[in-house]
Amino acid sequence: MKIQDASVLPLAWWKSSYSDTGAQCVECGVVDTTTVAVRDSKNPTGPALLLGRDALAAMVGAVAAGTL
Repeated sequence: MKIQDASVLPLAWWKSSYSDTGAQCVECGVVDTTTVAVRDSKNPTGPALLLGRDALAAMVGAVAAGTL
């Protein structure tokens, strides 16, 4: 699911501790026990993707493996 304005979500956003300041980063926020929101850290009022935890883990794994 996609939210057009991520700033309307009532949650706390965070970046990975591995993120470089000024780098191209994503932020995550916990929506509920099964859903995580992901947005572009440089565009806090832009869109956010809402993903299930399993889908997010699969995406992170694919990025880490270089298959995505």
